[in-house]
Amino acid sequence: MRPARKSKAAAVGVLTKVLRIFDTLQHNPSGMNLKQISDQTRLNKSTAYRFLSHLEKEGYLVRDDRGIYMLGMRLFELASASNHQSTLRRVAQPVLRELLKATGETVNLGLQDGVTVVYVDVLESSHEFRLVSRVGLHRPLYATALGKALAAFLSPEKKQELFDAIQFQVLTPNTITNLAQFQKELDLIRERGYAVDNEESYLGARCIGAPILNSMQESVAAISVAGPTSRVSEDKIPTFAAALREAAQAISARIGFTQSDSSRKEHKEVTATPNLVRG
Repeated sequence: MRPARKSKAAAVGVLTKVLRIFDTLQHNPSGMNLKQISDQTRLNKSTAYRFLSHLEKEGYLVRDDRGIYMLGMRLFELASASNHQSTLRRVAQPVLRELLKATGETVNLGLQDGVTVVYVDVLESSHEFRLVSRVGLHRPLYATALGKALAAFLSPEKKQELFDAIQFQVLTPNTITNLAQFQKELDLIRERGYAVDNEESYLGARCIGAPILNSMQESVAAISVAGPTSRVSEDKIPTFAAALREAAQAISARIGFTQSDSSRKEHKEVTATPNLVRG
């Protein structure tokens, strides 16, 4: 029995090393040479070369004539064959249900789609008077807590693409109407870690949103809690924001993303308010 346990442990160790290579190359899309990969994955050169050669042979990596390794088309084909929205919804659902139970207000899950946010899941509040969006709805990034949380944590390149393409439209008297105002708002969101839609999309509605971050601390999705201003009062914003950030971190971890030590410390400080999300 002992050799079998050892064999299983060895197999897991190999898989961990391969995944470390994929993760490193994903964050360096222009490619890396053997030494760079060895240094960043903390694998010795001979081990790294053995894995790289096998992955190249199977089509998961490609190597150019300079010895630069990049992710291969076979890996992209596997990724494109999966339904990312469906996977995200299934992973996030248990956390979103806890968030709904804790806040009592409608909970939303959204993804960026160009200059808009698309709602991919909505868990409705049980209140008779409640805010409800529908799955598939698109709203402007600049006018929603979901959209602003997403935009604030985009990579610099994607954020600039957004700034170049966005066109502002007044939805309520509180709507952001120009790029300078939008950029200032995104800076504030990055500083505090959450976004607020204060009757900017619909009068009488307030929404708080938080980004779901990858290992590079860039947004891949966002979650929000929405309700009428009569219940989601301004004094409740810090408590709801703390619950949202905790939930977003939990979803990120369930997807498989890791946080740096500094981001974990920052999150702990911000969520020092009462814990709303259990489990």
